Amino acid sequence: MSHSIDLAALPADFVWGVATSAYQIEGAVAEGGRAPSIWDTFCRVPGKIDNGDTGDVACDHYHRWPEDVALMKELGVTSYRFSVAWPRVVPDGRGPVNREGLDFYSRLVDALLEAGIAPNLTLYHWDLPQALQDRGGWPARETAERFADYAAVVAGALGDRVGRWVTINEPLCCAWIGHLEGRMAPGLTDIGAAVRASYHLLLGHGLAVQAVRAAAPDAEIGIVNNLSPVEPASGSLADVAAARRMDGHTNRWWLDPVHGRGFPEDMREVYGVDLPERPGDLDVIAQPLDWLGLNYYFPAVVADDPEGPHPFARQIRRPGVPRTAMDWEVDADGLETLLVRLTKEYGAAKIYVTENGSAYQDTVAPDGSVDDPERVTYLTHHLAACARAVRRGAPVAGYYAWSLLDNFEWSYGYDKRFGLVHVDYATQRRTVKTSGLRYAAVIREHRGA
Repeated sequence: MSHSIDLAALPADFVWGVATSAYQIEGAVAEGGRAPSIWDTFCRVPGKIDNGDTGDVACDHYHRWPEDVALMKELGVTSYRFSVAWPRVVPDGRGPVNREGLDFYSRLVDALLEAGIAPNLTLYHWDLPQALQDRGGWPARETAERFADYAAVVAGALGDRVGRWVTINEPLCCAWIGHLEGRMAPGLTDIGAAVRASYHLLLGHGLAVQAVRAAAPDAEIGIVNNLSPVEPASGSLADVAAARRMDGHTNRWWLDPVHGRGFPEDMREVYGVDLPERPGDLDVIAQPLDWLGLNYYFPAVVADDPEGPHPFARQIRRPGVPRTAMDWEVDADGLETLLVRLTKEYGAAKIYVTENGSAYQDTVAPDGSVDDPERVTYLTHHLAACARAVRRGAPVAGYYAWSLLDNFEWSYGYDKRFGLVHVDYATQRRTVKTSGLRYAAVIREHRGA
């Protein structure tokens, strides 16, 4: 069945996973002691979310998690990457811990382990407590320090059972899309705030690594970045320089500091914002990691755009290239390129593809089934790219499909579906799509071999 994927290339202990995030699936935003996050606030801003959607109910995972664990077991996945909601565990962002919130995740972890599914816990997937935003948010150093306190709480409660940890998911989105482009919470368009946020996100990452290691010495810890291979739209000097800036903005700004190289000097000049540096910070940011997480969705082909926003480069549309319902280019080769780059340029010893997936317009057939051939093709081609990267020496240890469930897709609301499992939001009925069946078959074949 998986004739186009070189499964023999993948290690015997390859991790087959699925991924979600708290705000996108949990719902129950005002239950169990949870306080508002910046996304609860952002969803109330008129015009920010398609159709005026919110994460108030989402997939109702907070109540239906046993069913979702059973679905994962049915698919045969060996790991589940989920995020803990900071405002559910430390509602004010600092101070008192909400035991009811912690207990929810403790029950989830126990059920996963009982099902033979290894938990992969993400501490921050964008849902900052609104109370912390009110005190300055990520542009303020205090947020990084409070994040370390919160990490210590979660690791102290779950570190005896959770082996794999992510500090921060896609800090690029938090900083650039949330503080520079304004398309995500908290919805700012301020290069100064964005650069300060980027710095404190990485500082918070380093402090959280220290906190988790102190509470759970055997934990395997990584950070998850969304990266794109960048190409110039033409051979002109202006476009080549624009591609270099975009590579700095999208990739190097996030990779260099955690690998002990500091923040790229060329990008400091592009941004023109002084970093809120203190002695010792760069050492904290560059804490040794056990693995790197790569989220990959699309490549970037860019042209010079001197009048545009930072980094003065705009992505262009290439004619004839297939695109998803998100209008993102489909290019599985880009995943292979990035995996090899992380290996050769950054010396990665272990890499997980922590997210990869596609949105398409799914149709529910009269018999209730959901056939999604485009997503099947996408999944197959990207798994094949992982295998090719392994053949080229990349230490790819696992793959997490995004996503287990259709869910709240941030500013796009519920229109964009990424799930291997279809969710009927009116009834919360879950239906495994053809892509989910395909993934299960690939997992069976690899494990059987």
